[in-house]
Amino acid sequence: MVAYSRRNRRRVIRAASIAARYSRYSPMALTGLAAVLLVTSMFNPDMWKDPRTNTTDAAAPIISAIGVPFRFVGDAFGTVTGLTQIRAENARLHSENDQLKEWYQTAMLLRAENQSLKDLLNVLPEPDQSYITTRVIGDSGSSFVKTILIEAGTLDGVQEGQAVMGGQGMIGRVIEAGAKASRVLLLSDINSHIPVVIEGINQRAILVGNNETFPELTHLPPDILVTKGARIVTSGTGGQFPAGLPIGEVNSVVSGRVDVRLFSGTEGSDYVQVVEKPMNPSVRKSLDILMMPTPSSSKTTLHR
Repeated sequence: MVAYSRRNRRRVIRAASIAARYSRYSPMALTGLAAVLLVTSMFNPDMWKDPRTNTTDAAAPIISAIGVPFRFVGDAFGTVTGLTQIRAENARLHSENDQLKEWYQTAMLLRAENQSLKDLLNVLPEPDQSYITTRVIGDSGSSFVKTILIEAGTLDGVQEGQAVMGGQGMIGRVIEAGAKASRVLLLSDINSHIPVVIEGINQRAILVGNNETFPELTHLPPDILVTKGARIVTSGTGGQFPAGLPIGEVNSVVSGRVDVRLFSGTEGSDYVQVVEKPMNPSVRKSLDILMMPTPSSSKTTLHR
């Protein structure tokens, strides 16, 4: 019995020494693998796109299943803690409701006036927007890469380049669309460049991410006057995004740098909306013509 225990002790010590010996080389192996991936991505950026997309599709159901208990606990905790705030929130909503009733009458008058002016100018109506509502199932959680993973893909109608909306405004665009999941590049990421327009002065600019809380506006004329609080919306330049999607407002103007506070973030957001690209008017007109009944299919009356 004593010999058996000594033999087991020797095996444990031998296994520990082997693990310690190889553990010294693991950082070097991981560094070498990262260097190989970086070099290949520099020469061929699309080389790892398909494997990454396939991995995302395969991991999406697992990530969603793992997040179920956490979402359940979070919802339950939010329900309990939220009961103490309902009374104060109810009073605030009553006050806002009274203000909104006044603004509603003003908005109806402006809407009628706007429609009359459009009729006089013969303005073509803009196509109605449609959305795909989906759940956020993953976050990069990195200080250098600002992306999220959503539980919708090409099977649901998601395409690369579509705008993604949060609760109050645009948060990013789709950069990779798999069959069941897609990756969204956030507006705060350093690789994000969105054509926008500043309301009030109708000045076009580019909203550039900087991996910080407030992205900034670039390509502004040096003599342009930008005021704090001015709304920023998409300009529709290039046809990638619809015009007029809300993004944020000017947060500060310091030494020629204009920072923007986004209306919506990803913190605490479980669902997002993917903006479907509107159909080309000429294509829509062609489809309407094709769907019109032909003379042969119309009902005829025989005369005797």
